[in-house]
Amino acid sequence: MFANDPFARLPEAASFTVTSTTVADGAAWPPEQHSSGLPGGKDTSPQLSWSGAPNGRHWAVADIPATVTDLPEGAGGDTGSGLPEGAYQVPNDTRAARYIGAAPPAGHGPHRYFVVVHALDIPTAGVPADATPAVLGFTIAGHTLGRAVLIATAETPA
Repeated sequence: MFANDPFARLPEAASFTVTSTTVADGAAWPPEQHSSGLPGGKDTSPQLSWSGAPNGRHWAVADIPATVTDLPEGAGGDTGSGLPEGAYQVPNDTRAARYIGAAPPAGHGPHRYFVVVHALDIPTAGVPADATPAVLGFTIAGHTLGRAVLIATAETPA
C-alpha cells in the first residue's frame, strides 16, 4: 500500500530504535495527534524515546542533548516547555515553531507520517531558530551517525 520510503534514498547510517507510548510503529495516530482543524484533533506532539535528535516536517526540533533520550507527550506545544534545555523547535512546513498534527485530505486514504530521530556527531546543528526543516535536514545530513524511524498512519474519512 505504501511503496515510497523517503529515507531509503539517504546515505546509510547506523540504525537504532525510536519508540512511543503514544503510537506503535505502523499503527494509526490517536486523534490527539491529528490537526486541531479535524474533529478530535489537538496538535499534541507524541511521546518519543530514542538515542539521538529529531527532525521532521510537522515538527522539527534541533539541539537535543545526546544525554536526552525521551520527550514527553505535548513537548511540542507553542512554548516548547517540555523540551530539554538548549533544544528548540524550528518552524515546520506551516512555519509554526510547534508540533502540527496529521491532517490528510478527506477521503484520500491513509497517509504515512515518519517520526525520525537522528544521532549526530556534533553537539549542535548550528541552524538559526527560524530555519526551515529542509535547512536543518541539509545541515545535519553529513553529521548523521544513526537514524531511527517510527511510522504512524492517519486517515480522514470522506
